[in-house]
Amino acid sequence: MSPELAVAIVVAVVASATPILLAALGELVAEKSGVLNLGVEGMMLVGAVTGFAVSVTTGSPALGALAAVFAGAAVSLIFAFLTLTLTANQVATGLALTIFGTGVSALGGAGFVGITTPTLGSPFPVSLANDPFWRILFGYSPIVYFSLLLTFAVSWFLRHSRGGLILRAVGESDSSAHSIGYRVIAVRYMAVLFGGACAGLAGSYYSLVLTPMWAERLTAGRGWIAIALVVFASWRPGRLLLGAYLFGAVITLELQAKAAGWSVFAPEFLTSLPYLATILVLALLSGRARSSASAPACLGKPFRASA
Repeated sequence: MSPELAVAIVVAVVASATPILLAALGELVAEKSGVLNLGVEGMMLVGAVTGFAVSVTTGSPALGALAAVFAGAAVSLIFAFLTLTLTANQVATGLALTIFGTGVSALGGAGFVGITTPTLGSPFPVSLANDPFWRILFGYSPIVYFSLLLTFAVSWFLRHSRGGLILRAVGESDSSAHSIGYRVIAVRYMAVLFGGACAGLAGSYYSLVLTPMWAERLTAGRGWIAIALVVFASWRPGRLLLGAYLFGAVITLELQAKAAGWSVFAPEFLTSLPYLATILVLALLSGRARSSASAPACLGKPFRASA
C-alpha cells in the first residue's frame, strides 16, 4: 500500500466517523440525564436539509452548519415538551420524531434536489489541506476538529464538573435529585436540547461536507447506529470515540470493496457489513465493562414531582 493511499483511507475513515460521533455524543448526554431519545435519525435529517437550504440560499456553508444546530435543537424541543412536560412515552415519541423528521426533510428538500453547494472545507491553508501527506492532519472540515474537542469536553464535563455531577444524579435517581433541590425537568430539557443540536450538526456534515448535495434520507440510518453506539460504549465518551472510528473504518472497507469489485459478495451484504461488524466489535468490546458501567437507572422513565 502506497503512503498516499494510506492517507486517503485515514481521511475517509475520519469523514465517515465524524457525524456518527457527533450524534452519539448528543444522545449520550441525553441518556445520562435519564432521557431516551430515539429520534436521532429524524433530527439529523432536519439538520441536513436545513443546513443545505441555508447554505444554498446564503452561499455560506458555515452559516448553514449553524442553522442546522438550531434546527436540530428546535426539533428536539418538540420531543422534550411531549416527554418531559406532558410525560408522553419516550420510546413512542422518539420513533414518531424520526418519522416526522424524515417527512419534513423530504418535503423541505424537494426543491433542492440536484443543486450543489460550496463545501465546508478545511480552515487551514490550501497548501496543507490538499497536500498528499499533510492532509491527514489538516485536510478536514472544522466540524471534524470540533467533534474531537467536544468528545473531550463532554468527558470532562461528566467526570469533573458540578453540572456533570448534577446531570448524572438526575439520570441515576431523579427523585433524590429533586428532593435536594435540583430542577430535574430543567436539567433534562437542557440535555435533550444539547442532543438535538449535536444531531443537527451531524446531519449537516452529510449535506455540507461529504456530499455536498441533498437527497432524500441522506443520512441512511446512521442515527440508529449512533443510538446503538451509546449502549455498546457503556455510556463512556472515550469508548464512544473508539466505536465511532471503528464504524468509520468498516464503512470505508465497504466502499473500498465495492470500488474493487469484489464479486464474491452480494452488494447487499457489503452494504450491511458496517452495521453487522460494528455491532459485533462493540458488543465484544463493551462486554468486559458491562458489570461496572450500566445504563442510567432512570433511563426512559417519566418524572413526576411528588412535592
